[in-house]
Amino acid sequence: QVQLVESGGGLVRPGGTLRLSCAASGFTFSDSWMYWLRHVPGAGLEWISGITPDSKLRYYIPPIEGRTTISRDNAKNMLYLEIRSLTYADTGLYYCSRDERGLTRGQGIQVTVSE
Repeated sequence: QVQLVESGGGLVRPGGTLRLSCAASGFTFSDSWMYWLRHVPGAGLEWISGITPDSKLRYYIPPIEGRTTISRDNAKNMLYLEIRSLTYADTGLYYCSRDERGLTRGQGIQVTVSE
Protein backbone atom coordinates (compact mmCIF):
# COMPACT_ATOMS: atom_id res chain seq x y z
CA GLN A 1 0.00 0.00 0.00
CA VAL A 2 0.99 3.63 -0.33
CA GLN A 3 3.28 4.84 2.41
CA LEU A 4 4.60 8.36 2.89
CA VAL A 5 6.85 9.00 5.88
CA GLU A 6 8.00 12.50 6.73
CA SER A 7 11.10 13.32 8.74
CA GLY A 8 13.20 16.31 9.72
CA GLY A 9 10.80 18.51 11.68
CA GLY A 10 11.16 19.87 15.17
CA LEU A 11 11.99 23.17 16.80
CA VAL A 12 13.63 25.80 14.60
CA ARG A 13 14.54 29.40 15.42
CA PRO A 14 13.12 32.34 13.48
CA GLY A 15 15.36 33.10 10.53
CA GLY A 16 16.58 29.53 10.41
CA THR A 17 16.15 26.85 7.78
CA LEU A 18 13.78 23.90 7.72
CA ARG A 19 14.60 20.75 5.84
CA LEU A 20 12.02 18.02 5.51
CA SER A 21 12.24 14.65 3.81
CA CYS A 22 9.57 12.21 2.73
CA ALA A 23 10.17 8.55 1.96
CA ALA A 24 7.62 7.18 -0.50
CA SER A 25 6.69 3.59 -1.27
CA GLY A 26 3.84 1.50 -2.61
CA PHE A 27 3.36 3.40 -5.86
CA THR A 28 5.32 4.57 -8.90
CA PHE A 29 6.91 7.63 -7.38
CA SER A 30 8.73 8.66 -10.54
CA ASP A 31 5.39 9.02 -12.39
CA SER A 32 3.68 11.02 -9.68
CA TRP A 33 3.23 14.72 -9.00
CA MET A 34 4.09 15.25 -5.36
CA TYR A 35 3.11 17.91 -2.86
CA TRP A 36 3.77 19.33 0.55
CA LEU A 37 0.82 20.48 2.63
CA ARG A 38 0.70 22.30 5.93
CA HIS A 39 -1.88 22.38 8.70
CA VAL A 40 -1.90 25.53 10.73
CA PRO A 41 -4.22 25.80 13.75
CA GLY A 42 -7.18 27.94 12.83
CA ALA A 43 -6.34 27.91 9.15
CA GLY A 44 -6.86 24.29 8.20
CA LEU A 45 -4.90 22.15 5.76
CA GLU A 46 -3.35 23.97 2.81
CA TRP A 47 -1.26 22.99 -0.17
CA ILE A 48 2.05 24.87 -0.06
CA SER A 49 4.23 23.35 -2.76
CA GLY A 50 4.15 20.91 -5.66
CA ILE A 51 6.57 19.33 -8.11
CA THR A 52 6.13 17.52 -11.41
CA PRO A 53 7.45 13.97 -11.86
CA ASP A 54 10.46 15.19 -13.85
CA SER A 55 11.18 18.14 -11.50
CA LYS A 56 10.90 20.58 -14.39
CA LEU A 57 8.06 22.53 -12.79
CA ARG A 58 7.79 23.53 -9.14
CA TYR A 59 5.03 25.50 -7.47
CA TYR A 60 4.81 27.44 -4.23
CA ILE A 61 2.22 29.51 -2.45
CA PRO A 62 3.17 33.21 -2.28
CA PRO A 63 4.08 33.34 1.45
CA ILE A 64 6.92 30.87 0.94
CA GLU A 65 7.89 31.52 -2.67
CA GLY A 66 11.43 32.84 -3.02
CA ARG A 67 12.64 31.21 0.19
CA THR A 68 11.56 27.64 -0.47
CA THR A 69 12.80 24.76 -2.57
CA ILE A 70 10.91 21.56 -3.27
CA SER A 71 12.94 18.76 -4.79
CA ARG A 72 12.87 15.04 -5.35
CA ASP A 73 15.13 12.08 -6.02
CA ASN A 74 13.25 9.57 -8.14
CA ALA A 75 16.02 6.99 -7.81
CA LYS A 76 15.54 6.98 -4.03
CA ASN A 77 11.76 7.63 -3.95
CA MET A 78 12.39 10.71 -1.83
CA LEU A 79 10.71 14.11 -1.69
CA TYR A 80 12.28 17.12 0.03
CA LEU A 81 11.31 20.57 1.20
CA GLU A 82 13.62 23.35 2.32
CA ILE A 83 12.22 26.60 3.71
CA ARG A 84 14.66 29.38 4.58
CA SER A 85 14.23 32.55 6.63
CA LEU A 86 11.60 30.92 8.80
CA THR A 87 8.96 32.99 10.55
CA TYR A 88 6.49 32.14 13.29
CA ALA A 89 3.84 31.76 10.57
CA ASP A 90 5.70 28.70 9.27
CA THR A 91 4.79 26.77 12.41
CA GLY A 92 2.53 23.85 11.62
CA LEU A 93 2.10 20.20 10.86
CA TYR A 94 3.71 19.38 7.51
CA TYR A 95 2.55 16.59 5.25
CA CYS A 96 3.94 14.91 2.18
CA SER A 97 1.14 14.05 -0.24
CA ARG A 98 0.38 12.44 -3.57
CA ASP A 99 -2.38 14.95 -4.23
CA GLU A 100 -2.87 18.63 -3.54
CA ARG A 101 -5.87 18.03 -1.32
CA GLY A 102 -4.00 15.71 1.00
CA LEU A 103 -6.28 12.70 0.47
CA THR A 104 -3.21 10.45 0.31
CA ARG A 105 -0.67 11.88 2.69
CA GLY A 106 1.77 10.86 5.36
CA GLN A 107 1.24 11.03 9.10
CA GLY A 108 2.68 14.51 9.23
CA ILE A 109 5.54 16.05 11.14
CA GLN A 110 5.45 19.00 13.49
CA VAL A 111 7.53 22.09 12.84
CA THR A 112 7.65 24.77 15.49
CA VAL A 113 9.35 28.10 14.86
CA SER A 114 10.27 29.60 18.20
CA GLU A 115 13.14 31.22 20.10
